Amino acid sequence: MTTAPLTRPLRPRRRRRRPWPTYAALTLFALPWVVLPLWILVVNSFKSQGEASTPSLSWPTSWHVIDNYRTVIDQGHYLTSLVNSLIITVPVILAVILLGTMAAWAYARSSSRGLRFAYYATSVSIILPPAIIPTVWVLTQLGIQGTHLGYLLTLVGTRLGVVVFLTTGYIRALPDDYEEAAQLDGASKWRIYWSVILPLLSPVLFTAAVMLVINVWNDFLFALFLLRGEGAATLPLSLYQFASASVNNVSWNLVFAHVVLTSLPLLVAYIVLQRRVLSGLTDGGVTG
Repeated sequence: MTTAPLTRPLRPRRRRRRPWPTYAALTLFALPWVVLPLWILVVNSFKSQGEASTPSLSWPTSWHVIDNYRTVIDQGHYLTSLVNSLIITVPVILAVILLGTMAAWAYARSSSRGLRFAYYATSVSIILPPAIIPTVWVLTQLGIQGTHLGYLLTLVGTRLGVVVFLTTGYIRALPDDYEEAAQLDGASKWRIYWSVILPLLSPVLFTAAVMLVINVWNDFLFALFLLRGEGAATLPLSLYQFASASVNNVSWNLVFAHVVLTSLPLLVAYIVLQRRVLSGLTDGGVTG
């Protein structure tokens, strides 16, 4: 006697809810806070000085695109400031990532109270206000006040806490099997750090690097006090000097054009790297 196999009744598939209401709500929310300010910024950079003195959403009656942007590049020292920003941003990001991950690895794998205190002291620097006057005094005593080196060292010291805070908990959640296996194979500490730790941290480090680039690129407060002269100015400082050059009658069309050029490198980097950032966040959540 044979019995028919039991089969489960097929359940009707649930229809997926269309996400367009969510997208529509987010778009309506972002419109007044993102799109409109961006539109005002760009469209008024195309206008004449008189027409841009009262910013509006309307198209320019007479176009001055080439003249405005050429004036900013020539008189606003844009190319020099762009090079200075790159000279500062790239070494700062590399130094912060390397030093921060080394410190985070030591904090995560050690039970020493001294290192635990050092971790909290480093992490709390994220919320501490910038100490401008003591920083200027220290750099003056070292003879590097007003130079790119002094500014670079200051940014490295004040941004280390971000990487340490993000990566220490991430390393603690990772098993140490890979490190022990590499150590049994005779790998040195540096080899373990370079070949094991850094690859495992790549998702969270990429996201942290993007955050640091935005923060360092847009830094103005330290640049205002720690850099001297137009030749050493970064883009935010150059924008401030350019906007404050004419106190009585500010050329808003040129100021808007300078803001567009200052933000353009970050905008291009975001467009190119946005998928990598999102995938890094996803991978980091899965790994953790």
